[in-house]
Amino acid sequence: MRVARDLAPDVLLLDVQLPGISGFEVARLLGGAPGAPAIVLISSRDAADYGRQISRSGARGFISKAELSARTFRAALEGGPR
Repeated sequence: MRVARDLAPDVLLLDVQLPGISGFEVARLLGGAPGAPAIVLISSRDAADYGRQISRSGARGFISKAELSARTFRAALEGGPR
């Protein structure tokens, strides 16, 4: 959290499974701040495994690590299919 706030990135690629706090919670906390980065969540699990947690997090999108590429990252940022 501190690093993201200090660096103030425009975009943040954020793993869902973090030590001590979930990526969903980080996305919720950072997403509500002024000048918040566009957040794309990633996980080794499929989006279906997380149900509504993804949409409730405020993240711009979600990509499974098996599908992670520049194309899917760009599509998630643009709100396209993932």
